[in-house]
Amino acid sequence: MKSMYLAAALAALMGSAASAETIGVSMQSFDNNFQTLLREGINARAAEVNGATVQIEDAQTDISKQLNQVNNFIAGGVDAIIMTLTDTSAAPGISEAAEKAGIPLVYLNLEPDYLGKLPEKQAYVGSKETDSGRLGAEAACSLLKEKGKASDAQVYILMGDLAHQASRDRTSAFKETLAAGDCKGATIADEQSAAWTRTNAMDLTTNWITAGQPIDVVFANNDEMAIGAIQALKAAGVSMDDVIVVGIDATQDGLAAMAAGDLDATVFQNAKGQSASAVDTAVSLVRGESVKKNVWVPFELVTPKNMADYAARN
Repeated sequence: MKSMYLAAALAALMGSAASAETIGVSMQSFDNNFQTLLREGINARAAEVNGATVQIEDAQTDISKQLNQVNNFIAGGVDAIIMTLTDTSAAPGISEAAEKAGIPLVYLNLEPDYLGKLPEKQAYVGSKETDSGRLGAEAACSLLKEKGKASDAQVYILMGDLAHQASRDRTSAFKETLAAGDCKGATIADEQSAAWTRTNAMDLTTNWITAGQPIDVVFANNDEMAIGAIQALKAAGVSMDDVIVVGIDATQDGLAAMAAGDLDATVFQNAKGQSASAVDTAVSLVRGESVKKNVWVPFELVTPKNMADYAARN
């Protein structure tokens, strides 16, 4: 009888060990608001998955630090890795290291440069960045037409980190959509990288204001930079009724700016959906289950008319 109980206990122990997954997570930056939402989503989803634990590290936008974190994860024998890339061009080397170690790898949110060539047991979870730029341009153009400025608007673009595919795709899609529609007469007066941050965006917008040129639209690659632009415009005494400001992410700060009448539109990026899908994909890869190589979570346009629907979604 004792041997039967012992065998049952061992079987239970082995089954528990087999279903336990330790996931190493390297985040681009804990200081970035949207990355924080992703980090919180990863923790929340891991807590729901039986046997899954996560170890989350802050790369502090330093690619050398992030590479060290990946190497430490591999040396520590984690079962899977999830990461938001500090520099998307570093993905091939990271993928190769994970593949050699036999550790599944999931890229989250920031798209690797060679998306179509991911090795086996590797995947990407995110949203189609060109969709966000298109939605932002459509919203800006609609508002320009209401103001009668569709044919001669002066448009300024605040880009994210130029090392990120998201910055390039959001910006190019915005410009292409604007040029192909009713606002093709609008001029891109300038486009500069503010590296996703509010402070840099405020400084750049202050420079544009100081130059004395008209500013009809500011399109920011994320809400943080949109808020920085708003702060600069208000500090200079510019009426927010005279400038259209569009962001991306629909963060709580972004929605608060919209409620205050300062942010005209943003594009909801589903942090909870992305992070949950990343954890699920990593666990499935560890367990040898079939997964999609690319998991797409749709973007959605947010305006003052529907912002209440998004109050608790990020």
